[in-house]
Amino acid sequence: MSHPNVDDRKYTTAGFFSPTTSEDAHTVANFDKRIEDTKHTDVVSVLLVDDHLLMREGLRQLFSLEKDIRVVGEAVDGVEALQKIRHLRPDVVLMDVHMPGMDGIAVTRQVMQEFPEIAVIILSMQQQNQLVLQAVKSGARGYLLKTTSAREVAEAIRMVRAGSVFVAPEMTDMIIKEYRRLSEGATGRQTIETLQPKEVEIVRYVAMGMSNKEISEKLSYSEKTVKNYLSTIFQKLHLRDRTQVAIFALRHGLLLDEDV
Repeated sequence: MSHPNVDDRKYTTAGFFSPTTSEDAHTVANFDKRIEDTKHTDVVSVLLVDDHLLMREGLRQLFSLEKDIRVVGEAVDGVEALQKIRHLRPDVVLMDVHMPGMDGIAVTRQVMQEFPEIAVIILSMQQQNQLVLQAVKSGARGYLLKTTSAREVAEAIRMVRAGSVFVAPEMTDMIIKEYRRLSEGATGRQTIETLQPKEVEIVRYVAMGMSNKEISEKLSYSEKTVKNYLSTIFQKLHLRDRTQVAIFALRHGLLLDEDV
């Protein structure tokens, strides 16, 4: 039995593909090794999730031109996306927001619960305020319109892999204004008084879009120390991710004029 495309036969309607011959087992093992090798290099492994074949094919061709980005799998809906995420553990998931059954927002929420280290970028044809806010609240580190240039998509993947947040420039002002509106009069448990001076400084750097590596170099700390600081900040402010920390900084005026 011949299977020319290993990735296509990794999954069946019943679940994961099970090799039936020694040749199958060897091929699958080689595929898994390539996936694992990707994780130990500077190459960003990406899972494409979109119910339109043309969109997936276009993105795959686009990324084939990028030396540091490798597509390791594709999925056509939310359920298949979760299956492949659990098996492939990609660095970045590039996902359509509108899909049959389980949509991109619901998948993002589940991914953040199971694999918070995986970065999700939402793709959409629509610039709807509520949709963007739902994506951000669910833990997505990026939100792009499908009209975004190829260069910006590739740059967004690199940025979220490095720990930053990437939102289409035309939507940034809307997000800031909406969160400011929602925060007016809100009491909440998030008070700046709970933070130490160094924690406030790290919150500022996160809001400026700096990655853990950049923050560690700025402060002459190890990346592990920065991660420990961020974990403490998340707990103190009752926040889930870097996006919410950035919004906290905006709400409380922690960005200096030269930072903006």
